[in-house]
Amino acid sequence: MSKRKKKQTHSSTIASNPKARHDYHILDTYEAGIALVGTEIKSLREGRASLVESFATIDNGEVWLRNLHIPEYSRGSWTNHSPRRTRKLLLHRREIDSLAGKVKDGNRTLVPLALYLKEGRVKVELGLAQGKQDYDKRRSIKQRTEDREIARDLGRKFKGIKA
Repeated sequence: MSKRKKKQTHSSTIASNPKARHDYHILDTYEAGIALVGTEIKSLREGRASLVESFATIDNGEVWLRNLHIPEYSRGSWTNHSPRRTRKLLLHRREIDSLAGKVKDGNRTLVPLALYLKEGRVKVELGLAQGKQDYDKRRSIKQRTEDREIARDLGRKFKGIKA
């Protein structure tokens, strides 16, 4: 009887891109796999990656993730990968066609929101995003501040503390 390791059933986040939610309205999200080489997955399992300035494009019916920074594997040799190479995203044909149509329609783009491990495989959460104007950003900051103040006041009232 052989002892095999069980695959992870929960997802563990490797990297996230909170600035994307600040700069864009996220209209829809998709989960995609990434085609990686050996040292990239080893580096990701160490929890090292950066989604800053990364984006996805659709070229010739394929989705590519550009500017994702995965640093070289620390114990790698001459087989190490280049940190900012273009990586192919794995999606179903129907999803790719749908995304291509939505991106061509207006000023929409594909932005990676998170990079995580799911059942032993690396996945990326891809958001169909529309850029925010400066006044939209200010409005969302103001709304977040107001919500925080309301929650604080309700907490004080609930505890019986006078402001």
